[in-house]
Amino acid sequence: MNLYRDVLNNIPTAAIVVDKTMKVRFMNRAFGDYFHSGVLKGTLRDVTACTERDGECGAGVRCAYCPLRNLFLEVAATGKTAFRKLILGSGEEGVALRMKVQPLGKFLLGVVDNAYETEIAREMHSAQSIQQRLLPPASGRGGTPYSFTYIPCREIGGDLPDVYRVGDDTMGFLADVSGKGVAAGMLSAFVKAGWDRSEPSPARALDGLSAKFQELNLDERSYITAAAVRIDRKAQEITYCMAGHNAPILLKGEDGISEIEGSSPPISNWIPGYRYENGRIGFRRGDILALVTDGVTESKSPEGEQFSLERVEAILQRSENAERFIERLKSALKDFCGTFEDDITAIAFDL
Repeated sequence: MNLYRDVLNNIPTAAIVVDKTMKVRFMNRAFGDYFHSGVLKGTLRDVTACTERDGECGAGVRCAYCPLRNLFLEVAATGKTAFRKLILGSGEEGVALRMKVQPLGKFLLGVVDNAYETEIAREMHSAQSIQQRLLPPASGRGGTPYSFTYIPCREIGGDLPDVYRVGDDTMGFLADVSGKGVAAGMLSAFVKAGWDRSEPSPARALDGLSAKFQELNLDERSYITAAAVRIDRKAQEITYCMAGHNAPILLKGEDGISEIEGSSPPISNWIPGYRYENGRIGFRRGDILALVTDGVTESKSPEGEQFSLERVEAILQRSENAERFIERLKSALKDFCGTFEDDITAIAFDL
């Protein structure tokens, strides 16, 4: 008997056995994980997402409408197997599932046939919520006004935009990690945790992130490209540094678009001990500063044509401010590409 329990507890399919009085006689580990249940026996109410607490299980005001209980009662009454799509609970605590219930002598066996997939989807939703909290506020307060867009090509993205203040200056940071999906999302969370927001020098902050990256001891396929800027509005000067960032930083001024490029390597274990250096450029009131990832410039149309840096510059050239640039960029990308094969991220500042 213990062998059978061990087998059932180690399969991804969620299973539960109840008797005809609706008492739970057994449920496997997957069922408990699916409903986040802390008990192994009891009633259906005890082991599922039920929020009814009036009286005993089956005697509450809402028990007559419980789809899970009614499914088991139907099979108990007819002696025939039944299959239903059910929604238990409501709001964020609600659980959608597909369940098959069949007679098993004196007992009833219920199997949640999509438990594993739903649990993964639920974990991905939690991961998405966490990643969204890593994003900067929608707009700046008290510092340099800005606007940004972040469109992950999968549920979890590998880009990380950030805007914050150090003293009277505004700091902008844009990172793009290698890979896609969950692995990229984990690496972008490392970047968020490893980036020193108290460091006013973009180059020294990149040095610090690089040193922490070395401690991960990842293989050569893992790396981070990044661009960091400090905007000093009093001195009307931008201090910048790039780490292998393919797309240049763009500055729109009275004389057109200036491309700020860099030749520094990505943060990786390719060149241990590499030291980054700052560059500086002045600006005038009314200029716009834009940072974009290569996911923007290298996005492809259905025919295989790249969106290109030239299109980004053309949009920036005819934009009156940062917000209009971001709006027009998003619209143009969607019209040009339809769907995206890489994360799309851009930040723009009104100087």
